Amino acid sequence: MNLILDALAWILSGDPGAGLAPIPVALGQHLAYTVVAVLIAGVIAVPLGWAIGHTGKGRDVAVAISGAARAIPSFGLLLLLVLVMGVLHKPEAAVVTFVLLAIPSLLAGAYTGFEAIDRSVVDAGRSMGMRPGEVLRRVEIPLGLPLLLGGVRSATLQVVATVTIAAYTNLGGLGQYIITGLPLRRFDMVLGGALLVAALALVLDGIFALLAVFALPRGVRAANRRSPARRPRRARAAHA
Repeated sequence: MNLILDALAWILSGDPGAGLAPIPVALGQHLAYTVVAVLIAGVIAVPLGWAIGHTGKGRDVAVAISGAARAIPSFGLLLLLVLVMGVLHKPEAAVVTFVLLAIPSLLAGAYTGFEAIDRSVVDAGRSMGMRPGEVLRRVEIPLGLPLLLGGVRSATLQVVATVTIAAYTNLGGLGQYIITGLPLRRFDMVLGGALLVAALALVLDGIFALLAVFALPRGVRAANRRSPARRPRRARAAHA
C-alpha cells in the first residue's frame, strides 16, 4: 500500500527526477508513436482486409501472414531494425516495429467485419441495382465498421503497451520511467510509470467502447431496440 501511495505521490509531484522528461511530454511521445503506427498500419491493412472480405479471396494468406507477424518478438525486432537502419533512424525503426504489431488486428477486423454481414443484405443491395462499388461503400463498409473498430481497438491497446520498449533505445515515452527506475531501485517511479501506461490504455479502451456503440448504422440500432428481448412485457405476451 505504501508503494502505491509513493507511486501516486511521484505522479503528482510534477518532477519525475533522474533527468527524465516531464510526464506530459512523455505522455505526448507515447501517444504520438501509437497514433502514427496505428494510422500507417490502417492505411496498409484496412484496404487489404476490405478487398479480402469483399471478394472472398486471399483469406488463408492473410491469416498466415497475420499469424507470422504476431509471432515476431517486438523487442527483438526493434533492436534488429535499429542495428540495420542505424542509430540515426531509431524513430523510424520503432514506428516500423509498432506498425507490424498493429497490422494483424486491423487486417482481421477489416475482413471479418465483411464476413459477418448477412449475405442476404448484400444480395438485396445488388438486386436494387447497386454497383459493386456502391455495395462496398453503402452496405459492406457501414455494416462492417463495428468489427473494424474492434480491430482498431485491439491494435491500439497492443501498441500502447509495446511502446514502452521504445525507451530502451532512448526514444522517450512512458516506458522511460520503468526502464530508468529499475536500475536506480526507484520502485515508486517504476510503479508510477506502469500505472500511467495502464491508465492511458484504459482511457483509450473506453473511448473505443463508446465509438463502437455509435458505429452501428442507425437502422441496425433501431432494429436492436425493437428486438423481442427488449420489447415490453405486454407486447411479448401478446405474441405468445
